[in-house]
Amino acid sequence: MIQNIFSIVIAFGFLITFHEFGHYFVARRCGVKVLRFSVGFGKPIYRYVGKTGTEFTLAMIPLGGYVRMLDEREGNVPAELKGQTFNVKSVWQRIAIVAAGPIANFILAVVIYAIVALLGVQSVAPKVGQIEPNSPIAQTQIQPSDELIALDGEDVASWDDVNLVLASLIGKTGTIIVRYQPDGLSSQQEETVSLDRWLVGDEPNNLIRAFGVMPWQPEVRPIIAQVVEGGAAEAAGFQAGDEILVINDQSVSQWQQVVAMVQANPDATLLVLVRRKEGMRELVLLPKSTVVNSQTVGYAGLAVVPPTWDEELIRVRSYGPLESLSYGVAQTSKMISLTVSSIGKMVQGVISVDNLSGPITIAKVASASADSGLQSFLKFMAYLSISLGVLNLLPIPMLDGGHLLFFGIEAVRRKPVTERIQGMAYRVGASLLFALMAIAIFNDIARL
Repeated sequence: MIQNIFSIVIAFGFLITFHEFGHYFVARRCGVKVLRFSVGFGKPIYRYVGKTGTEFTLAMIPLGGYVRMLDEREGNVPAELKGQTFNVKSVWQRIAIVAAGPIANFILAVVIYAIVALLGVQSVAPKVGQIEPNSPIAQTQIQPSDELIALDGEDVASWDDVNLVLASLIGKTGTIIVRYQPDGLSSQQEETVSLDRWLVGDEPNNLIRAFGVMPWQPEVRPIIAQVVEGGAAEAAGFQAGDEILVINDQSVSQWQQVVAMVQANPDATLLVLVRRKEGMRELVLLPKSTVVNSQTVGYAGLAVVPPTWDEELIRVRSYGPLESLSYGVAQTSKMISLTVSSIGKMVQGVISVDNLSGPITIAKVASASADSGLQSFLKFMAYLSISLGVLNLLPIPMLDGGHLLFFGIEAVRRKPVTERIQGMAYRVGASLLFALMAIAIFNDIARL
């Protein structure tokens, strides 16, 4: 819990600060007086007044922020400061100030992806483990141990690449070309896959599996790395280093067999034969019951020794400074396109609103990314920054995109939208945002 909160505070705090700095920086360049630069909402817990009179604050609720500028519509302004008010600036200056926040998020994403590239991009080659029957990929001649090379014209060098391409294919009807490298052959081959409104209305938890592929994984021998304190395995007498050989007279050679048998026997006695340094031992295991995805399964409290991966499947690519920047721009552009496309599909009903996520899910992903290492956390930060930028550009009043819509209309009509219409639009926008947040939080709770 503490790690989840800490991860999301760091992620959101940094991204929001950069977003608001975009507004602040361009506003100052346009000669607008900034009264307050706040990270977070609610009661300030830290204040600092700069030389220009701007009050910089850190508030108690770090899930947002704002830049408050001098504006005649919000109160009386001394005559000597009227030239520094936001509302008297040209419509193009106001557009630049409002757009600067989302643009800052996109620039930040480019920089983060560039840092990832400089550190060296490590990935696992998309080698096929299993083919799910009655799935799209089952239409092809692709076999386990073959390696995916390209999907729908997009090169894929990792499972992350595969996942991104598949995300763009949600709702597609038609055919796509899958290029792959058969195991043991030097030449590449192509297969055609037919899709019919693929995953429309579904809540795909695993796009790769939905496509019909299980990634290849090395064989995991059932050798115990750790016994969870207070668990059923500790009570049974398991020790680190034990190798499980037999469960209820059934020989086991892979960890997944052990998992399957334990989960299938909650609160049932299992006779387990293990091998230790000093010889064979027979243990009596009584798995505790727990609920996973609305099903009661057994839980032992064991961790397995991680397998050794084939070095040929671990791909590491290093980038120079210019290449890193190019990589950052390319990745950011790709993720912006995917985010915009996903929002469009959600509006059309192609993607279910059940996929909306709120702060709880974001916190869990942030924590999991932090656990996975610096690169995973940086990639998560980059995508969250892109999402923040795209969402703020939606033409919804209360968001930056809503202000840009009004300013765009003003630029065309050469006169501003009336305050009455803006006020009505802001109320509608606030209601819409509240409804979306309510759905997202409900989805978060349902996933728990």
